[in-house]
Amino acid sequence: MENFEKSPNRNLAHKKWEKFSSRVRLFRFVPFADFVLAAGSLATGQLHEKSDFDVIVGVRQKRIFTARFFAVAFFQLFGWRRSKLDEKETASDKICMNHFVTPRSYRLSPPHNPYWNHLYQNLIPVLGNEKSISNFFKANDWTSPPRLRWAERDSRYLGEGQSLLKKFLEWVLSSRLGDGIEKMLKEDQIKRIKFGLPQSLGYKPRFIYNDDELEFHPDTKRIEKILKELDKDYSNPL
Repeated sequence: MENFEKSPNRNLAHKKWEKFSSRVRLFRFVPFADFVLAAGSLATGQLHEKSDFDVIVGVRQKRIFTARFFAVAFFQLFGWRRSKLDEKETASDKICMNHFVTPRSYRLSPPHNPYWNHLYQNLIPVLGNEKSISNFFKANDWTSPPRLRWAERDSRYLGEGQSLLKKFLEWVLSSRLGDGIEKMLKEDQIKRIKFGLPQSLGYKPRFIYNDDELEFHPDTKRIEKILKELDKDYSNPL
């Protein structure tokens, strides 16, 4: 809970985490979701009232579009998913699924600037397979210092997250039928992504969509602002 204790508003940080914890459990029903990591302001403790909940979702190889489909459908059903249409007020406390990774894409693609180093040093494992989580951090040995092991477990880690529905869906979809559904979902999602791409892209976007990774950071102006603040902190240590 170190970042929470350093947060300028610890009560808000704890309140936000309680709400996030209750909502993120929905990933227990998402087939092929291996783990979920809390990212963004939730992980670094730089929260405000209108903060949403960024996550990195680790998924099984060859099922990334299937996993994303079910994740979006389930969270949309409960009204907990942040969409690109949500503004600050309506985005508050919603899950922002802007990064899905498979084992081939566990390692963050460059540039590895101080912002990404700061973020990846503070990622919080909240749900999923411990071995997969460890492999994720080992793959990101570019962090300084390298974070080869995930943080000591605390109350924020909710366990493996294997519901009966998740197991059943994985059993049904781990087949040729599942291969066909994955292909169909890929075609549909990429068509939707390309349709919305011109309107979405802003300042120095990080936009990736393929069989190994889905990353949607259409505008990194906010990231550069945080980067400047981090550079200021590093150049003026206490």
